[in-house]
Amino acid sequence: MLYRAMNSAASGMDAYIFNLDVISNNLANAGTTGFKRSRANFEDSFYQYYKPPGTQDNQGNRMPEGIFAGLGVRVGATQPDFTQGSLLDTGRRLDVAISGEGFFQVTEGGQTFYTRNGQFTVNDTGTLVLATANRGLIIDPPITVPNDVIDIGISADGIVSATQAGSTQLQQLGQLNIARFINPEGLVHVGDTLYQLSDASGQPQLGQPGTLGLGTVRQNYLEASNTEPVRELVDLIKTQRNVEFNSQVVQASDQLLQMVAQLRRY
Repeated sequence: MLYRAMNSAASGMDAYIFNLDVISNNLANAGTTGFKRSRANFEDSFYQYYKPPGTQDNQGNRMPEGIFAGLGVRVGATQPDFTQGSLLDTGRRLDVAISGEGFFQVTEGGQTFYTRNGQFTVNDTGTLVLATANRGLIIDPPITVPNDVIDIGISADGIVSATQAGSTQLQQLGQLNIARFINPEGLVHVGDTLYQLSDASGQPQLGQPGTLGLGTVRQNYLEASNTEPVRELVDLIKTQRNVEFNSQVVQASDQLLQMVAQLRRY
């Protein structure tokens, strides 16, 4: 019995220490553009039954309740939270935020990625790309910006236009599409605020912003991380206390085992 209590409490410590890792990652990315916080979901482990509900007693009556003991807790899943982050006005013409549902689609080396980060720039060939620390991912479908552009505009439905030197007319450069998933929580995190599809996420539904349930885009804005530091700190304190409570159960079980080991027969 005491060993079971120690193992149950140890499983609780393991689970909540894992939760500390999730919370620390959320707090570390509180200033990351387009970042989506995650939470650890827990579930109880299986149970050991001594008498299941409905067992007959000595009088032939059915017991309305059983006798059982749980065997601890485990992490069921790490669930990302895709709620909208705050939109921050940057004033930069190639900064774009999604207001509503959807992801920008970018490619690199034949691989397709999805992101809420709209910090776009142009590379040496004038192609619109999402710049990360180690690479530039091309917007899909590709959009090329001429060298003599003096102003660029992106409408709410994703049409990219530019004014070239010596002209007052807008020239349409391309269409900025976004994608949505039936289960965005099933996307695979690959770092750099990028995601890849999986069997759980389903196939992307690509379309023009503002159609098919997709959000619209906002030029000169970026979407901030949806991490709420106060909420995370409250969760951090709760997690610390749960680790302490489980450690106290381990200590109490150990003390009782010591008492049993020290019993003498007279």
